[in-house]
Parts: sequence; C-alpha cells; structure tokens
Amino acid sequence: MTDSNAADDNWLIDEDEDELPASGLGAPDQRLWRVLIVDDDVDVHAVTRLALRNVSFKGRELELFSAYSGREAFEILRDTPDIALVLLDVVMETDDAGLILARRIREELHNAIVRVVLRTGQPGQAPEQRVIIEYDINDYKAKTELTTQKLFTTVISALRAYESLNMLERSRIGLGKILAGATNLYQIHSLREFASGVLNQVSAILDVGSDGVLCLMQGDTGVTTVVAATGHYSALNEAELMPTGHPLWPTIAKAFAEKKSQFEHPANVLFIHTQENREVAISVTPPWPLAQIQRDLLEVFCQRIAAAFDNLYMFGQLRKAQEATVVALADLAEFRDKGTGGHVRRVQLLSSSLAQRLQARGAYPDEVTPQLLEMIGLASILHDVGKVATPDHILLKPGIHTPEERSEMQQHAAVGQTILERASKMVDGVSYLTYGAQIAGGHHEHWDGNGYPNQLKERAIPIAARIVAVVDVFDSLLHERPYKEPWPHTEAVNYIKERAGKQFDPEVVAALLDMIERDPSVGRTPE
Repeated sequence: MTDSNAADDNWLIDEDEDELPASGLGAPDQRLWRVLIVDDDVDVHAVTRLALRNVSFKGRELELFSAYSGREAFEILRDTPDIALVLLDVVMETDDAGLILARRIREELHNAIVRVVLRTGQPGQAPEQRVIIEYDINDYKAKTELTTQKLFTTVISALRAYESLNMLERSRIGLGKILAGATNLYQIHSLREFASGVLNQVSAILDVGSDGVLCLMQGDTGVTTVVAATGHYSALNEAELMPTGHPLWPTIAKAFAEKKSQFEHPANVLFIHTQENREVAISVTPPWPLAQIQRDLLEVFCQRIAAAFDNLYMFGQLRKAQEATVVALADLAEFRDKGTGGHVRRVQLLSSSLAQRLQARGAYPDEVTPQLLEMIGLASILHDVGKVATPDHILLKPGIHTPEERSEMQQHAAVGQTILERASKMVDGVSYLTYGAQIAGGHHEHWDGNGYPNQLKERAIPIAARIVAVVDVFDSLLHERPYKEPWPHTEAVNYIKERAGKQFDPEVVAALLDMIERDPSVGRTPE
C-alpha cells in the first residue's frame, strides 16, 4: 500500500469506543485467537494493534502476527498453526499481492478454515464484486469505512465463523479417529493393553497429548481398581486400587455414584456402563475446559467402546477355554507316555524362546510373524498328540523298536496332523490348532527331504514345525527315556550342530546355538 491515498488517513477513527465490551468474558483460556495482519504500511500495523488491544472473544484474547509482504505472510501461515483470521491488504509488493496470497492460502496450503478479510485503500484496483466472485475471501472492506467499532465487529464475526468451521473440522477428524481407533481396539487381547489403547484414542480425540489420562474399573463390591494410566498419573499403574486421597477421587467417585460423565475442569471423568454391568471411568485433565463438541465426541467414543470391554472379557474367557483344551489334549498324550515326564512343557518354553531369537536375528521375517510368536509355544505341546493312536506295546516298549514297530510309531505324525486339522476347521481363522496341526505333521520332516511322513524339504516344511523339530530332539537327548539315558549337554549340542542342513533348518540351529552362547543353561533341567 502507498501513502498517496489521502482517504486512508481517516480509517480506524474511534467511534463510540466506550461501547466496546470489556475483555475477559470468563476464565482466561490458555490459547489465544491468532490473527495475522498483512500490510506493507508499518502505520497500519500499529493502528490495527492499538484498535484490537482490548478485544477478546469467549474469554480468549488475540495474538497478533505481522507480515509486510505476501511472501512473508505465506511463510507465516505455512509455519504457524491455528491462525484464525488474516487481515489482508491487496496492494503490497505488487498490485495484486494480496489476491495472489488469498489464492495460495486455499490452493497451496489447503487451508479452507482461516478467515480472510481484504482491506484495501484503493478499491478501484480490486473491484469488490469481481474479488468476491473470483477469490475465496470472507469479507471485503475499504480502509476508509473501517472505524474501530466496525473493525471489532469484523474481527468477532470472523472468529465466530472460524470457531464454527474449526469445530466441524475437529468433529470430522475426531469421528474418523473414533472409527479407526475402535476398530484397532478390537484387535487387542489384554485388558490392560486395551485400556492403554483407549487412553491413546481419548488423547488423540482431544488433541492434548497423553498426560493425565487414567482408566479405572469398579465392580459390584464398589472397589475401584486402576486398569491403566499415562503421563503424570503413570505411577498409579503400580497401585492395584485407586487411592481415595487422590485429588481426582471426588470427581471419579461422583461419576460412579451418579453413573454419568462429569465435566468439572480440570477433572473430567467419562463414565462407561457396559451391558454386562461393568462400570469403567476414564479421567482426563486437559489444560483447558473441554468444548461441547469435544464432550460429545468423547461420549460417542464411550458408547462405541462399551461393548468392546464386554467383548474383550468374553474373548478372554474363550481364549482360556481354547488354551485349556490344548493343554488337556497334550496332557492326554503325555499321560500314556509316562517316560516323557514334563517334555511337552519344556518344549513349549524353548519353542517360544527360539522363535523370539529367530525374530531378533532377522531370520525368515515373512514366516516368523507376531501371530507365530504368540501361538507357537502353546501349539508346540501338541506335537506328539498323535501318539494316542499308538499301541501301548510299541509306545511303552523299553528297548529299540523293530522296523515294523518303528513304522507303526511313525504314524503318530500323520494321525496328529489329521486330528488337529479336523479340529482347526471348526474354528474361523488361524488358531493354536492350526499351528498344532503343522507341528504335529511336520516336526519329523528333515531339511534335506529324508524325513517323514511326507518327505517335505527345506522351507516347504512349516516354520513352526522346523522350530519344534530342533527343540523336540534337543530336549529328548537331554532327558531320560525308556530306551536311553540322558546325554551330556555338550554332546546334545554337538549332535544338533552336526545335523544342521541335514535334519534341521540351519537358521533354527544357529538361533539355538546363539541362545546357548548367551545362556549356557538353555535346555538343562534346573536342579
């Protein structure tokens, strides 16, 4: 803008300044309304700042930024979040610098929320009708008509519009996070992990970080237990019960007593009542009072996850039932083969550890999946379940088997796989029974293809079976059987090492040797 227009000298003349509302319409918010003044005239910045010095809206004062060119303003808008209003001059470094900036705000920064008010001292250069139609601006003012009162009205109107648009955008984003978050939460198996996930989603919806979020549960006895906590409440994770002397306790107790959410800044407690009559409270302490849209979003979120708490409990019970079934099957097989004495439980622990070591070494990343790591331990105890079909005179024979007996004995692999595959088909998805079938049928296959029952070779053998193959033999060598004495640890290790690349997967053997090097007691029975 130039100084040539004499009319500019009269703009922002105080008009009924005493009628301006007093600032501070309530408790001050920690946030400020950010307003960017864009003009190449230093005096315009000074006068605008003077006129807006006492302006506040909803208890929030203004934070004013200054830019003296379109390029400088663009950089500020790009790097400074939450600018609500731009008071924009048209003529600066070029005759249309302001118009170019208005277009760049929408098209390059993709900022459709910030309110843009054009102020010009030379209306003829940018006719109002053309500008309003061709540019996404929200108001057009000639500087000659802007008194202090009218500037105040323009600013407050723009802030109110910005707040409404911002709430709509936050609602859209928040609802998206609720849908995505609730979906992810249903994949979590542990109640504590689930509660921690809930806290993270609440923090994301509020966009206030993870400090001061606490999840509690209350049963029929009225005892309030801590399920999960983050930020400066994380110390409560060590406490099983919620201390009644804690500053948050009165609001939490009120939520449980009244069975509804409480919003008493800084303490806000979301109350969740599930269909199975479980009561959950989530306490959040954001740095400023929650807006109504945030409260509404949180209530929607609580409704979404109420069923998840019940489903998680039922899932846990089903999971325990499935695990108990697997253990019962393994115990049944081991009950007949009394000479194995705890073999399956040792195989369970070592198989799980060996799978984790393979992952740590980066071996077979496409096969050593989180699902395998979770299930291989329990699934491994089913490796000899097919022995239920082996006759006692063969299974319990104290000496060496004849070729015919050995052939009969080897049938347990195929029998076990058949039994477990049939059972696994009764369960949707991958389960312990799925891996158990792979292990039962494949743990006697050899890396070089000379094993049984199907002479599979190398990676055609499932990874779970390749792991258990090593563990099964290693543990059998180290412990007494009806037909043999226990081998010394060194000899057992050497046998496994010699069979790498023949009977056993070399990578699995390397992982076992890595474990033994780190802990020489691996495989030994504690005395």
